[in-house]
Amino acid sequence: MITAVALAGYAALMGAAVPPLLARARWAHRAPTAAVFAWQGLMVTFVVTAALSVHHLVLGEHHVHKRLFGLLTFCGLATSGPQGRAPLTIGDALVIAAPVLVVLLPAGWLIRCIWRARRARVRQLDMLTLVGEPAPGFNATIVDYDVPAVYCLSGRPSRVVVTRGALDVLSEDQLRAVLEHEHAHIVGRHHLLHVLVEAFCRAFPGLPLARHAKEQTYLMLEMIADDRAMRFYSREALATALCEVAAGRAPEAALGVGGSGVLIRLRRVLTLQPRPHRAIWPAVVVATGTALVLPLLLACVP
Repeated sequence: MITAVALAGYAALMGAAVPPLLARARWAHRAPTAAVFAWQGLMVTFVVTAALSVHHLVLGEHHVHKRLFGLLTFCGLATSGPQGRAPLTIGDALVIAAPVLVVLLPAGWLIRCIWRARRARVRQLDMLTLVGEPAPGFNATIVDYDVPAVYCLSGRPSRVVVTRGALDVLSEDQLRAVLEHEHAHIVGRHHLLHVLVEAFCRAFPGLPLARHAKEQTYLMLEMIADDRAMRFYSREALATALCEVAAGRAPEAALGVGGSGVLIRLRRVLTLQPRPHRAIWPAVVVATGTALVLPLLLACVP
């Protein structure tokens, strides 16, 4: 029982106390890719810790180490010795099923979110076939709509969409800057991270980690795409384009340049950011790995 309580406390720490601190981290805006990695690691750590906590709660403290070894043996991660595996009892099945259900909950939502996103994407592609006009010079599809908007549909085939309203208000450099932004989403497969975070939020509604991870991941992915655009085009061109298309909304399953946190991104684009310290990535990897390993050690140490 002590181990179960300790693991539950650790899960609460990862799910409620750490997310606000990570959301306020100053280094995240300088190294958005590392920040996305940190948020993904935090979500994995929470799921693993919650599963271990449930496992030990069902188990009972006096059978923890024996049954945990039995669980590893059943999963093929350890050998049971020369006498072979003992018959699986109802209690053993419960011990195995309880943590598996904790893992299957977000996995089930992930499958559903992937299916919904794919269905929405197919619907948008079918609509673009009817109302879209190819623009080979921009490698995009033009839609006759007055509101300035630029967005992309990732996957295969991918599609970048520009409205007539955007063509009317953007200069060529501004247009190419936002197109580069959208191509960064496609090349980086950012839609997959959107689906992962959405599934986690559906599985654990109300959890601070779910809310912060969704907000911050969406924002960091937009910053990553902004950085890609600024490699080839000026800050002023991208900033002006952000202002012009901020009111445009991307349809479901699409990523739009207006995106998340336009004001935060606009301030970041216009302000010369210091280069991220070279120690950020190693520190994030070590911290994420340590956070994940600690509950495993806590669960296995006698």
